[in-house]
Amino acid sequence: MISNLLRPTPAFFPLTCHVQSPQTAVRTLHASVHRVAAGLALRYVLEGDTSRLRIAAAAVPRAADELWRHTCFEAFIAAADGTAYHEFNFSPSGEWAAYAFHRYRERAGDLPQLDPGIAVQVDVARLELTATAINNLLPPTAGALRVGLCAVIEEAAGGLSYWALRHAAEKPDFHQRTAFTVELA
Repeated sequence: MISNLLRPTPAFFPLTCHVQSPQTAVRTLHASVHRVAAGLALRYVLEGDTSRLRIAAAAVPRAADELWRHTCFEAFIAAADGTAYHEFNFSPSGEWAAYAFHRYRERAGDLPQLDPGIAVQVDVARLELTATAINNLLPPTAGALRVGLCAVIEEAAGGLSYWALRHAAEKPDFHQRTAFTVELA
C-alpha cells in the first residue's frame, strides 16, 4: 500500500465545451494522460445525466472508422518539435481508431490497429473510459510529447457537443496544434 502512495497521481484536466455546441446533459468532463510501460494511459470522466446521452453499447472490441460521429473520446499526440501527429479515437462500444498525419489534417495513413484495452463504466450520473495509446503507435521522438485531449458527446436527441482542453478555432477543430496543451517529458 505504501508504494501506491509514492506513485504520482496523474493530473485531471478539465475539458470545456465549444461555444458553438452548447449542451445541457454534461456537468463536467475531465481527462488525464500519463506514461505507463505500454505507452500512454488515458482516462476520461464525464459527470452528468447519462440517460440523456447516446452511449454506444459494448460490442466486440475492433478497429472502426468515423467514431467521432457519436460519443467518442479522443487524443491527439505529437512530438513537441515536429508537425506530424497521431489521432486516437476510443468509443464506449470498445471500438477504436488510430491515424497518422504529416501535418495539419494531411493524412499519412492509418496506424496499425492494436487493441488499446478500452474499459468503460457507466451509471446514471457518470461515464468513465480508460484506454492505452500503445508505445509503437506513438509519434517517434527522443523528446517530449504534446497531447490534446478531447471528446465528442452525442445527446439522445442527436445533437453533438465538442469538448477539449483548449478550443483554438471559431469552429470545433481538435486537429489545431495549439490545442495540444499537455506536455509529457
